[in-house]
Amino acid sequence: MSVHEECGVFGVLSPQPADIAGTAYYGLYSLQHRGQESCGIVVNDDGVFTSYKDIGLVGEVFTDSVMASFPKGTMAVGHTRYGTTGAANRSNCQPVVVNHQKGRMALAHNGNLANAAALRSQLELSGAIFHTSSDTEIIAYMITRERLTAGSIEEAVSRAMDTLDGAYSLVLMSPQKLICVRDPFGFRPLCFGKTDDGTYIIASESCAVKAVGASFIRDVEPGEILVFSKDGVASRREHCGTREKKFCIFEYIYFARPDSVIDGVSVHEARQRAGKTLAKIHPVDADIVVGVPDSGLDAAVGYSSASGIPYGIGLIKNKYIGRTFIAPDHRGDQVRIKLAAIEDVIRDKRVVLIDDSIVRGTTSRRLVSLIRDAGAKEVHMRITAPPFLYPCYYGTDIDSQDNLIACRHSISEIAALIGADSLGYLPAESLCELSQGQGFCSACFDGNYPTKIPEGNVKKRFENRISEK
Repeated sequence: MSVHEECGVFGVLSPQPADIAGTAYYGLYSLQHRGQESCGIVVNDDGVFTSYKDIGLVGEVFTDSVMASFPKGTMAVGHTRYGTTGAANRSNCQPVVVNHQKGRMALAHNGNLANAAALRSQLELSGAIFHTSSDTEIIAYMITRERLTAGSIEEAVSRAMDTLDGAYSLVLMSPQKLICVRDPFGFRPLCFGKTDDGTYIIASESCAVKAVGASFIRDVEPGEILVFSKDGVASRREHCGTREKKFCIFEYIYFARPDSVIDGVSVHEARQRAGKTLAKIHPVDADIVVGVPDSGLDAAVGYSSASGIPYGIGLIKNKYIGRTFIAPDHRGDQVRIKLAAIEDVIRDKRVVLIDDSIVRGTTSRRLVSLIRDAGAKEVHMRITAPPFLYPCYYGTDIDSQDNLIACRHSISEIAALIGADSLGYLPAESLCELSQGQGFCSACFDGNYPTKIPEGNVKKRFENRISEK
């Protein structure tokens, strides 16, 4: 079972009407790795919102005819989704568009609220009617409720933040303003940049800012509210510094694209450091180091560099396959369909196989089998994360301990179960090397939750997922 991606959020503010739907399209394409269930774009043309969203990949949903239906505009919000809460259906697609007494709002959200159940109950008891099962609609309700008495949309957002607990990186659009928000813990990434013609770009990762021709300016700070309008950019910082920074360490291990730089830390270099640490802590006599595409590749290079064992491209990924195409009846073939071993590289070799994580062990067992079937004499598995021992309530799809192999077996037992000659995890105390000393959340590894654990919020998404790791 795989650890699934987060969502990706994207925003555009142009100084004059332009084909900003096209800009949002390419931005979302660059964030496709963060969510492959659904996607959506909302364009603002002088206060008129045009929206389209659906289940599927960006290239599948936004056909030529759909793109032609968008008007030119000055603002747009986009979203690509992998839902950690809420079913995979069209009603849960984002951005969420809300019509209220003070106007309109489009909202895209990355993260999970720890107090979502309590807020939803409170809202329903006050008469709110929900059309989705996602956290995003809760956030939209909280903001629009505050907007009824607030003097501005950004003031309403600030007030709503007083009651939101957990992970949320937001891009929201009113008729006149584009706003981005990062929760006070800074769980999820968010940054912005600017093109030569004065167009502002907001994105989950810097790779998307660069992909649309903008220059990266900086990351949004934890707790910061940035307001983009015709008057320029204004920063509200009343929530900054109110919480200790708890950036999700798994962004560096797996979620983010390797060419992104988050909070000043290169994802590529963070993964190489993880590989080098593994080589020092879990050395082994071997002939070749092979990374599992994609997040294991940089770490494999790092392991090779530190160990002196040659790096080899031993696994090839089928780049034309999305993560959601495989029917449940055929999920046993998933690894062999998505990955192919290069026998000439692996045959008669002692292989160090680098991957980002083990959840249930299903995918790891199939990976080891794939390498052995290609003729490997030995397979030594190294993992760039510590063992998963606890659920995550902030957006990472790690559910109840019942589904985590490390909760039931020792490392030597896991090695035997997946068929590896040896197994080594990155120690939890080495995670700080990835973040370069910045504060991070590692609750899924150590159980130290930054917020109160939600009551009655046992996640069972893995029972319905296709991919297994």
